[in-house]
Amino acid sequence: MHLGLDLGTSSLKALLIDDDQQLVAEASAPLSVSRPHPGWSEQDPADWIAAAETVLDKLAADGRLSGLASIGLSGHMHGATVMDSGDEVLRPCILWNDTRSHAQAAAMDSEPAWRATTGNIVFPGFTAPKLAWMREHEPDLFAKAAKVLLPKDYLRLWLTGEHAAEMSDAAGTAWLDTGARDWSEELLSRTGLTRDHMPRLVEGSEVSGRLRAKLAERWGAPGGVVVAGGGGDNAASAIGAGVVADGTAFLSLGTSGVLLVANDGYRPAPDTAVHTFCHALPGTWHQMGVILAASDALEWLGKLTGDAPATLTGDLGDLQAPGRTLFLPYLGGERTPHNDASVRGAFLGLEHATDRPAATRAVMEGVAFAFRDSRDALAATGTKLERALALGGGARSQYWLSCLATALQIPLDVPQSGDFGAAFGAARLGLMAATGAGPEIAATPPIARTVEPDPSLAGAFDEGHARYREAYGAVRGF
Repeated sequence: MHLGLDLGTSSLKALLIDDDQQLVAEASAPLSVSRPHPGWSEQDPADWIAAAETVLDKLAADGRLSGLASIGLSGHMHGATVMDSGDEVLRPCILWNDTRSHAQAAAMDSEPAWRATTGNIVFPGFTAPKLAWMREHEPDLFAKAAKVLLPKDYLRLWLTGEHAAEMSDAAGTAWLDTGARDWSEELLSRTGLTRDHMPRLVEGSEVSGRLRAKLAERWGAPGGVVVAGGGGDNAASAIGAGVVADGTAFLSLGTSGVLLVANDGYRPAPDTAVHTFCHALPGTWHQMGVILAASDALEWLGKLTGDAPATLTGDLGDLQAPGRTLFLPYLGGERTPHNDASVRGAFLGLEHATDRPAATRAVMEGVAFAFRDSRDALAATGTKLERALALGGGARSQYWLSCLATALQIPLDVPQSGDFGAAFGAARLGLMAATGAGPEIAATPPIARTVEPDPSLAGAFDEGHARYREAYGAVRGF
């Protein structure tokens, strides 16, 4: 058996597969986010351990872990888990969607060495500016810092006793030389840190350690269970979806939105605000356009109207041309292509005719236009999309898929029923580490259907996107 653990923002998910990659069992445990100040987003790492204990206790029932051979890890990226020399956590983990360090990020990004080395803009959500913020605002805690771990790698420490990270997650810290796949001592020194503060690096499909004997005994697992390097959530999702070969892509319509393309070489283009990270397999990289509110924008509308998202989207009928009402989904800032932590969302063009369905369509169109911005940013790097897999909870909406396919002008392939996300990708990476298998086992899932663009509405969506792009200038700095 091979176990994938995906540490998400709202839950920890565990998925158990066999050698044939067939689902054996799954479990999840909820997590919550603390927001003690505007722009802050934190979690207590102790909650991650408690959630892991919960899901592993569930899976261990009836001796299901007696054949466990490997564990793969995935998790939300960029989080700063700061520990002292005794591995005691010094403060709550500062999460990926925390924007307190926007000033520090801007200062770093103004120095050419950061983009030149990492291949990326230094975004406020990245790890390095968070440590710079601690250095300025929590100097006593910063002085005690001995190790900085990414969230999933704190789980690894608990599972194995090892301080280790892998390339895809490390690339989101702003301390990695992304082309060389190694820590940059120069960039670390600019944050008052050294290589000793960092975990050792492995590839995602390599062995990073073995399950501690005490935990193996607790769950009835054999000795020597391999723990793979794993991957950041998006890289692991790409492994789960079979997005490994150069030019293959997925569109994830989750809480945030991701348009990810696999690359067989390192192709940085930081001026576009496209993320260029290492992939979770050796010798591969990937590019991503990232929007901070995708299905989260529909959740927001649901809270406003008192309707569940499925209710909002359930009776929209066939795809329509974008209406007069325009929605900008910048509820917590935006990454690609604007790199703007302070911009906020807006409804524009509201009128008496803007009823609940019209507002719902506007939100879905706004998210689709944000994905189109990412498509255009990728195109500016020379990466052209031919098609993409549609993943994430929002992909259950046929209307939204039609809207996205038409806005992006590419077919979207919808996998057959099954979980091909980060937990599955993590389990695949565990299988690779345990058996020596390579990318050939990361096959693309069977496709249930393909959603094609509607050519009759292409012009209307072009016009709607042009209005959307112009509207950003109107709300910027408001």
